[in-house]
Order: sequence, then structure tokens, then C-alpha cells
Amino acid sequence: MTWVLGVDSGGSGLRVALADAAEPGLTGSVVSRVPVRTGAAGIDADHLLGQLLPMADELLGHTDGAGVSAVAIGAAGMATLGDDLRAALPAALERSLGVRRLALAADGVTAYAGALGQRPGVVVAAGTGMIALGTDLTEWRRADGWGHLLGDCGGGAWIGRAGLEAAMRAHDGRPGGSAALLERLEAVFGPAGGMPGSLYPRSDRPAVLASFAPEVARCAESDPVAAGILREAARQIAGAAAAVCPAESGAGCEVALTGGLFKMGDPLLTPAREEFSTLLPSARPVLATGDPLVGAVLIASALATGSLRLPPHPQLLRVVAEQDTR
Repeated sequence: MTWVLGVDSGGSGLRVALADAAEPGLTGSVVSRVPVRTGAAGIDADHLLGQLLPMADELLGHTDGAGVSAVAIGAAGMATLGDDLRAALPAALERSLGVRRLALAADGVTAYAGALGQRPGVVVAAGTGMIALGTDLTEWRRADGWGHLLGDCGGGAWIGRAGLEAAMRAHDGRPGGSAALLERLEAVFGPAGGMPGSLYPRSDRPAVLASFAPEVARCAESDPVAAGILREAARQIAGAAAAVCPAESGAGCEVALTGGLFKMGDPLLTPAREEFSTLLPSARPVLATGDPLVGAVLIASALATGSLRLPPHPQLLRVVAEQDTR
């Protein structure tokens, strides 16, 4: 067997999977609930390696001493915060695992591969954040994924922040407030007046904001303010997908929605379908076939077998193969 490793690093921790490159279903996987740190230099390569290497050893302990042919690492923030990873990981993984084929990808790329494989189309990946990626297999097109301060419009943190703002408006008696969301804020976080002190000092603010998104969904059926927030989120998601749809798609490009945000179901999916029918009437919605960890394994398997068709990109998909960089 030719073994490969797929790695998914996100806001909720690190997942590592082992697979046979010829049949890239997950043979085994391990999970760390400790998110990889981000500092002044971006994503911390030493912290990632400190978690990844013991997890890889655990998985490889069941392979009778076989080595790893290729590794693909998908990480949230790789595109803009991945310089330390791109500088340190190729040599570090060659020393520790003997790996000379490595793909370093934005989590949106591994989400794309998990959802559509190596076909042209569009994937919207939405969890805490939101990014849309499209490709015709010659180049990538990206919309959003700029983080909770500059974008991620329609993602979990965006929805949660909008819901909390509406709750605070109700607390103040300002227009546009929602008594229902204020009630949920106080049930989840305590008195509304203490919310700034509870939120602003935290380093995991996006995750805290996103944790309120399900409350917005629960209120949407009976509360017009909550429903309006989800309608605008759907509009942002559809707009991002439209911005990256390959022009050559002709009769319509495949569009897959993936990520935990869409598990909230009809409160978001119903307005999303309506917005897609307006902004991308020729789109062909398809089910995502797998998640970003599945996508990382697929990329590693394609790299090991010389069948990688997804286009390289300096920030989105950096490939190192036998010490040659694309």
C-alpha cells in the first residue's frame, strides 16, 4: 500500500486521517480539540507539528512500519496567515516522516476537494467563517474568506454578531431590535449589559460570535428580525458563489454547499435556494460528497499518484514534490 495523510486544521482543533492512496477512503483518523495557535508570524508551525507528529505516529503504528508517500494539510487562514507553515513544514515533515510530497492548502481548497473532488465548479464553505471558491481547473477564483472583521459575510460569526447586535438594540430600546434575540442572549451569556466584557477580551471571538448563530436560526420562524438576518446571510452566500462561478460553465456550474453552518437547515437553506435562483439561475446544486478532511486525503492521494488536477496557487494550494515547488 501507498499510505498518505490528510490533515484538517480549523477553529475547533486538528484532525488527521490515514488512507491508502489507491483507495482514498479514511482508514483511520485521530482528533485533537486544541486549535493550532496563531501569533504575530501567522499560524504557528511548531504548535501544529507538536500536535500533528504524535497523531501521525499513532496512525502509522498500525501499518507495520510503512512510510508515508504524501501529506496534504488544509488549514483555516492558510491563504493569509500561512507563511510560517509554508516556510517550515516541507523540511520538517521530510525530516520527521520522510515525506517529500506535500500540499499546503487553504481550508477552502480542501473543502472544495471534499465536496466536488477534482471537477470544475463552485464550493461555498461556511462554518464560523465563509469562503467561496471556484475553478475551471486552470485557475482559482476566490470570494470572501477575509475573517470576521473584514468579511466572512453570511458565515456563522457574521450571523451571530448580527443577532447579538439586534439583541443589544432591543436592550437599549433602539429601532431594529429583537426581544426574542435579547431573551436568547441573556439565556446563553447572562445580562446583556455585561456582554462587551464577556466578549471583547477573548481571543476566540469568532467562535463565540458563531455560537449564537443557532439561536438566530431558532428564532427565525417567529421573529422577523432573526429571519431578516438569515435572509441577508443567504444573499451574501449566493453573491459570493456568483462571483466565482467559472464563466465557461455554460449551461450551469455545479455548486456545492459545505460546512457546519448549513446544518441549521431550512431557516438558512430556504432563503439560500431563493437567492441562488435569482443570482445564479443556471447553477446546478449538488450534494457535497465529503468534508475538508476527506478533501485533504483526496489531495494527498492525487499527489502520491501523480493525478492532481486542482490548480496550484501561491497561497491557496502550494505543492512541494520531490523538492520542486509549484
